[in-house]
Amino acid sequence: MICKPIARIYNDFPTKFGLPRQSGMSEHLISRIVMEPEYRSPEAFRGIEEFDCLWLIWEFEPMGKRDWSPTVRPPKLGGNQRMGVFATRSPNRPNPLGLTRVKLVKAELHTPQGPVLHVAGADLMSGTVIFDIKPYLPFADSAPDASAGSYGPQTQTPLEVKIAPDVAEMFGEEQLKTLAEVLRYDPRPGYQTDESREYGFAYGGFDIRFKVEGNTLTVTRAVPVKEQ
Repeated sequence: MICKPIARIYNDFPTKFGLPRQSGMSEHLISRIVMEPEYRSPEAFRGIEEFDCLWLIWEFEPMGKRDWSPTVRPPKLGGNQRMGVFATRSPNRPNPLGLTRVKLVKAELHTPQGPVLHVAGADLMSGTVIFDIKPYLPFADSAPDASAGSYGPQTQTPLEVKIAPDVAEMFGEEQLKTLAEVLRYDPRPGYQTDESREYGFAYGGFDIRFKVEGNTLTVTRAVPVKEQ
């Protein structure tokens, strides 16, 4: 089977560090899905505005020459506990496919780039290849009482996020809300707990630098990427 890219997604996260760990964790993160030229027919999207949510099938960041492993160390579990790859959402799998549910904010079917979908809550890095888009059906797809295994229930206490005024003024309102949502649930791997260390990730054209002390995460600075 050959999977052809049908689209790419674009947002303020050019690298995977800092991305929301799961879809829906940052409802203010708005992404744009731009179709490849072959799939820019508005007819292919007839009726899509009737759905609140969509499924995206996409490609994990290429793993290079690494082979898949039957067991992995999920960062959420501190990186020191091995689990079967098929019992995790690790990208290191036989076929690097991801599945994400997003909220459809707006569908623009007639733009210079063809149909463009605006979606909220994606956990995909900007530029990620999308292989398919399907409507989410709550009566068939939702199982609210299902066990979440090692991924749930969500018991992590949200951090108190402090963003200095001079940093906050660099971003628009929605960008700032997205940044705060991502930081509340600590983007660091579970094994990174050094309170003296300054961490960083790329977001919205800036290198966001932060420290975590106790239950408080403080954004120390935001450096424009072009000045680094």
